[in-house]
Amino acid sequence: MHLILDARTATPHFPGIGRYVTSLAGALLPQLATNERLTVLYDAAYPQPRPTSAQFQAIPLNLSPFGVAQQWAIPRLLKQLNADLYHSPYYLMPYRPGVPTVLTVYDVIPLRFPAQSTLRARLLFHATTWLALRTANHVLAISEAARQDFVYHFHISSERITAIPLAADSTFCPQPPEAVAAVRARYQLPERFVLYLGSNKPHKNLVQLVEAFAQQPAPDMTLVIAGAWDARYPEARHRARQRAVDHPILWLGHIAEADLPALYAASTSFVFPSRCEGFGLPVLEALACGAPVVCANTASLPEVAGDAALYFDPDNVTDLATKLQQIWTNTQLRAALRAAGLRRAGAFSWEHTAAVTLAHYRELCA
Repeated sequence: MHLILDARTATPHFPGIGRYVTSLAGALLPQLATNERLTVLYDAAYPQPRPTSAQFQAIPLNLSPFGVAQQWAIPRLLKQLNADLYHSPYYLMPYRPGVPTVLTVYDVIPLRFPAQSTLRARLLFHATTWLALRTANHVLAISEAARQDFVYHFHISSERITAIPLAADSTFCPQPPEAVAAVRARYQLPERFVLYLGSNKPHKNLVQLVEAFAQQPAPDMTLVIAGAWDARYPEARHRARQRAVDHPILWLGHIAEADLPALYAASTSFVFPSRCEGFGLPVLEALACGAPVVCANTASLPEVAGDAALYFDPDNVTDLATKLQQIWTNTQLRAALRAAGLRRAGAFSWEHTAAVTLAHYRELCA
């Protein structure tokens, strides 16, 4: 059985999808049977690790997922490779691949929050996702919440789509004091702070977070907002200036991947106010690093955090402010959440994700 995993999205443009597809590939390889092979297609500009195995090969391509040329070039390549199955982790894909196909989907944010995107973007997302869903023999969603969203919005049979959760990389774990101290010094962080890590897209709800932070009575609370900043959405910074927040907000921007585990571990607590997530990987990474988590009670986030988080209504700024104050001041609560978080994070693994994915591969090929 020759399996083709399309990893052309493993680029800086797709940080989340890239992490998914590279982690999946690494976990699939040790689980292959002796009569199974895995070929990974990747963007030639972003070389991927190449494990030494007779059952693995990596093929560089100069074909963008956004380009029309993939519609004939990928099917031709699949034929040349005698592929038995093709797995696309992105809805912009060849829509007539010519072999049994698996598709991974993540969220329907453009449809759930139409005011946050243009009509053209929503129509394009709907049309291309519709094509991808009807191309695939089976669809994998990264959470049960995401699975239900796709069933509802695209009217596909619930039997055709399976929820398979993601996992945190093994590097996300409790960190030694020297690693925490180094990150604290590198980013000039205070001894105690509340951390948010993610983008500033509107559904991430940073304006509400800033508003809740402005209501804090604790004069020593610091909010650290980290992650790639999209200049199209400056509202959170604007709100901070309008509210003349007395407590300091540190805007760190992009964080090096190697620094993320220690950044989570250094935080007094991790906050995630997003209104909608396909999975919410930062929450799981924070749990795995021992950070007490306070997060929104919507979409997939309760699936991820389980009983290991303090929840709030993302549309209720007073609720968010209260929970921030509670986790900031209650040492026993933080200790209990830290212990529960480590247990919860241990329930997720890429080995499990790969095993369930491989079972679907085999079922389709059979």
